[in-house]
Amino acid sequence: MSMEQNEVTTMSAGALTTLMETYGEDVWNYACFLSGSSSAADDIAQETFIRAFKYMHSFRGEASVKTWLLRITRNRWYTYRSSSFMKRVTLQAAPDNTRTEQSAEAVYMNESLSSEIWQLVLRLPRKYREILMLHAHYNMSMEELAHTLNISLPAAKSRLHRARQKANEYWEKELDRNE
Repeated sequence: MSMEQNEVTTMSAGALTTLMETYGEDVWNYACFLSGSSSAADDIAQETFIRAFKYMHSFRGEASVKTWLLRITRNRWYTYRSSSFMKRVTLQAAPDNTRTEQSAEAVYMNESLSSEIWQLVLRLPRKYREILMLHAHYNMSMEELAHTLNISLPAAKSRLHRARQKANEYWEKELDRNE
């Protein structure tokens, strides 16, 4: 049993805090990516760590702790998305009357922070965006991708290959349009 697996299977409140400090940002970012909402990401991340604490005995060490947590996050998102509350209620943000227009410098800085590649990836279908983000941002191996997405290893390889092809097609279309 690895040290990481042993820490999870014998989790105390202090170990849970360490787990949250270590992986909390990754879990929240993934939840935000899936849900598209920071408030939903807060709820999903919280539920993820509650689930991890409750079911720590089920962690078998077949994947890394991070992969295990991201899979729980994905499952919590599916549950959140299909909940009757989400089907009945769509909360809208209250208008912010105190907001002022951004300065030209701020607009430029915001635009420069968003790379063309990232914008291109965000236009891809969800299953392609998701696998590219997990592979590039979280540096997941093919086995971890398959486990997190709950698909077979060959399916993960194929999906990543198709995602890269699709992104390349989009990129070539952008280049042709800008010429």
